[in-house]
Amino acid sequence: MQLISFRKGDRASYGVVIEDGIVDVGWRLGKRLPDLKSVLAQAALADVAQVAATVKPSLKLDEVEFLPVIPNPDKIICAGVNYEAHRIEMGREKDKHVTLFTRYSDTIVGHNQHLIRPAASGRYDYEGEIAVVIGRAARNVLRDRAMEHVAGFTGFMDGSVRDYQNHTSQFTPGKNFLMSGAMGPWLVTTDSVGDPRKMALTTRLNGKVMQEGVLGDLSFSVPEIIEYVSRWTRLMPGDVISTGTPGGVGNARKPPVFLRSGDVVEVQVDGVGTLRNPVRDEPPGGI
Repeated sequence: MQLISFRKGDRASYGVVIEDGIVDVGWRLGKRLPDLKSVLAQAALADVAQVAATVKPSLKLDEVEFLPVIPNPDKIICAGVNYEAHRIEMGREKDKHVTLFTRYSDTIVGHNQHLIRPAASGRYDYEGEIAVVIGRAARNVLRDRAMEHVAGFTGFMDGSVRDYQNHTSQFTPGKNFLMSGAMGPWLVTTDSVGDPRKMALTTRLNGKVMQEGVLGDLSFSVPEIIEYVSRWTRLMPGDVISTGTPGGVGNARKPPVFLRSGDVVEVQVDGVGTLRNPVRDEPPGGI
């Protein structure tokens, strides 16, 4: 299934994407299951599938505002420098454990929504990534069982404000400017994906390919990340783990390539879809 969170007018909902239409599942199950996080928390994907199998799409994709796939995750955890080429271009030593940082939910927008280039910096960079969404709570999970806790995959744009990221050894400030990242366009459930290690990732800036990678090339695999993270925190349904970005980021290019108002960033994940976001400057007075 392709699961989408969206807004139609003043009503937020969720549903299943079928071709270019949406079955509005939230309209039918919303009293019991108000959002996709609650669907995962109550193990109700079968209920969503049943609605999608018996109801025709009532909305077109171009009629709705895309929201982040999970608008209200408890946690967004991101892996840093998790492709070898990116580690080398960033000049970092190889670590024994995966490098992690967190993002806040208000830093993330949905597909086709504007990314905001912060007024505080001219070094706003793109990072295309593949993210997993947790479907079952996970605590002290071993890697050979980790994928049983994954609901599905989505695209992720980990917008990075490089000077703030490099103020100290902690990435957090540069990764948490408002509306600087994106997630979507939708969540593809694991039963609709073949071998996830073969999932290819391509990042384009204004139509030009800037990054390419395959999920199987991660320095620390998805199961390894889940095993490690679940040792020190409880992963909950709807939590998002972004797995890292390949080489080719703007900060490492000569000359550097940073995002500007009017740019368009696309993160294509084979078997999932393309997350597309235009860029605009932060307005005077902030957002």
